[in-house]
Amino acid sequence: MDLSVKIGRIKLKNPVMVASGTFGYAEEFKDIINLKDIGAIITKSITLKPRRGNTPPRLWETTAGLLNSIGLQNEGVEDFIKNKFPFLKGIGVPIIVSIAGDTIDEYAQLAKMLNIPGISGIEINISCPNVKLRTTNYELRTKLFAQDAKAAAAVVRAVKKNTKKTTITKLSPEVTDICEIARAVEKEGSDAISAINTIKGMAVDIETQKPRLGDITGGLSGPAIKPVALRIVWETAQTVRIPVIGIGGIMTADDAIEFLLCGATAVQIGTANFLNPQAVLAVKEGIEEYLKRKRYTRVNDIIRGIKTNV
Repeated sequence: MDLSVKIGRIKLKNPVMVASGTFGYAEEFKDIINLKDIGAIITKSITLKPRRGNTPPRLWETTAGLLNSIGLQNEGVEDFIKNKFPFLKGIGVPIIVSIAGDTIDEYAQLAKMLNIPGISGIEINISCPNVKLRTTNYELRTKLFAQDAKAAAAVVRAVKKNTKKTTITKLSPEVTDICEIARAVEKEGSDAISAINTIKGMAVDIETQKPRLGDITGGLSGPAIKPVALRIVWETAQTVRIPVIGIGGIMTADDAIEFLLCGATAVQIGTANFLNPQAVLAVKEGIEEYLKRKRYTRVNDIIRGIKTNV
């Protein structure tokens, strides 16, 4: 059974990855999961300088989902290279580093600094809804880079000038036309697209009459957003020629198979990791069982396999 897929120049032995921000830097999972069985590990988003993150509380469980307002808390790229990456590079699976910045120049600097052996690719996070927007060297930003085709393209262009590693651009669901954004980043050389990031939402405590999150709003993930994510992956996969990586509410192998049928080349497991640290392996095994039951020999045989003339 051939579960391998290709994302740019990265060959994954199976199409199941762990999503940024939901698996830490992998070391905390080493005693509860065989890390070598994961298709690829995507790190927590790294910024140029350390970030303290948003005001607590930062997490709130909702009906069929999770709101988070972490705010990209991390120790910065230098700390990542010195203290986090040594463990990651020894795992033996593709390591993809998620990067985030306030300006286009910050994305460019991060890409350049991460040109080190052992890093397989860069995921360009231009779509996190949990950050405060600032004036940038591109424009006065009142929306995410991922919500403007020209801004998204400019970030990808800057990153591509500073790295030869496989680049994946993570898009936002909160746009009028996801296909316009997807075409723009593909044109600038993005090797793949990951979709979707979380959807901005909020929750309220009716007793205190205050928001449940310290920064009022946060990103909604989990099963509640899966129908939206599926629709966006399906639309995007029909628009671009580069691989699309499906994210959003994948809790089981059946969920992942839906994304593959809709055109995803690979999937990322996110919120499920909080409930079951071995979710990624359960999904991989479930995909393999499905292929055997349907008498397929390769996972590529079911990608874009949805029948829409029903």
